[in-house]
Amino acid sequence: MKKFYLTILLVLLACKLNAQDNNTFEQSYESFKNAAIQKYVDFRRKANEQYAAFLKEAWKQSKILPKVQLPKDEETPPVEYDGQQKGNNKSIELDGVIEQTTPQPQPKPISPVPESDKNQQYYTFSFYGTEMKVRFDPSLVERINKIDGAHLGEAWAKMSTDRYNNVIRDCLELRIRYKLCDWAYYKMLEALSESVCGGKGNDAVLLQAYLYAQSGYKMRLATSNGKLLLMFNSNNLLFDYGGLKLDDGYFYTTEKLKEGEELNICDAPFPNESPMSMDIINEPILSDDFSQERTIKAQSCPIETKCKVNKNLIAFFNDYPTSYSDDNFMTRWRYYANTPLSESVKLELYPQLKSSLRDKDLLTAANMLLNYIQIGFEYEYDDKVWGHDRAFFAEETLYYPYCDCEDRAILYSRLVRDLLGLDVVLVYYPGHMCTAVNFPYGAHGDYIMLDGKPFTVSDPTYIGAPVGATMPGMDNKGAKVILLKK
Repeated sequence: MKKFYLTILLVLLACKLNAQDNNTFEQSYESFKNAAIQKYVDFRRKANEQYAAFLKEAWKQSKILPKVQLPKDEETPPVEYDGQQKGNNKSIELDGVIEQTTPQPQPKPISPVPESDKNQQYYTFSFYGTEMKVRFDPSLVERINKIDGAHLGEAWAKMSTDRYNNVIRDCLELRIRYKLCDWAYYKMLEALSESVCGGKGNDAVLLQAYLYAQSGYKMRLATSNGKLLLMFNSNNLLFDYGGLKLDDGYFYTTEKLKEGEELNICDAPFPNESPMSMDIINEPILSDDFSQERTIKAQSCPIETKCKVNKNLIAFFNDYPTSYSDDNFMTRWRYYANTPLSESVKLELYPQLKSSLRDKDLLTAANMLLNYIQIGFEYEYDDKVWGHDRAFFAEETLYYPYCDCEDRAILYSRLVRDLLGLDVVLVYYPGHMCTAVNFPYGAHGDYIMLDGKPFTVSDPTYIGAPVGATMPGMDNKGAKVILLKK
């Protein structure tokens, strides 16, 4: 019996010691967690203190560079297929291949931004017709009477407290929830700042710049003729945007500035800043405002579709900068071609197309889609419609009444990749663009060899032509190929 009581006593003692150990562990963990959070807070606080100090001193003069102009290309009118030429089954001469690049992860804050018990009230604003909200009190906006270094540095220091934590967290959450690419995020911060501050102005620019920098993006503040400017950085060169070249890359402003206009700029970096990417991995999720229904009909095959497009998304695309990377202006087309169609269009359009393509082999289906675009869309030159070159995202071709060869090629590449699961490339000749498709079996006609795989020419602007037929006049021109994501 004594042994039994002794055992019970030892068990109870072990339980008590174990409970004490658990309490000690929990206390140690909480202490560790709090210390880690404080370390992040201190790191971000010091970074902002340093940047506020730079704003007071690190200014220099610079001039706006000439805008990069879109190249003036030849114009090749559409040609009608005569029903005779079906391609010579020959290999097209290549004059270069534009490789695909891997999009980089979106920027993130220099350290996690802890939630604050301050500023819990919500502020609602509109972004391309979409209602959004963040925790922010407009009365806390830093109003700046002067835009010299001393006043800007002081304002930045006042903003760098936990009262802005919740709005930063909420903005980053909106970026995820609405699938905002970097440009969309920039425009969303602009919409928020201008709404909070009562319109465009120096206060709104400073607020946008602060939120943009705290989110991890690379930017510089500049002043010109009493205006505060947010200069954003991208590794791409942007067409028709005023900008300047600093030691750390190109920086652009959405303000309309004249070539040679002189700026005062604070050329001070924020720690761990990252450039804006021009890739659109997912189309932004915007509230529905549908256009009138449009009927698109093929001629030589039974395809007839009806679809509507979200005008809020069209407005967003209309503001999107045309740009190029890798010192090659032809890379600009891949940003359009790699952008997916919106889910609303896919849900309406794709079932109709799949129904028409059901039980068709891949080559027949590709020919049907080719005729659908050749016949269903009206051709017109960009110069006549827009006054300048204007490439379309696939969604825009479904919306606007006219399109040209590059728009057709981009839409066709999108449909073939999504509906048929085939690899497609854009094929550029001087003054003309078409596509080429890699079929898992041989397809008769002209082709391009890429990594040992034949890509058969498929031209959405050669009216009535089948897969494999090269538009007359393109035969003797070296083709450049732009690789696309599947």
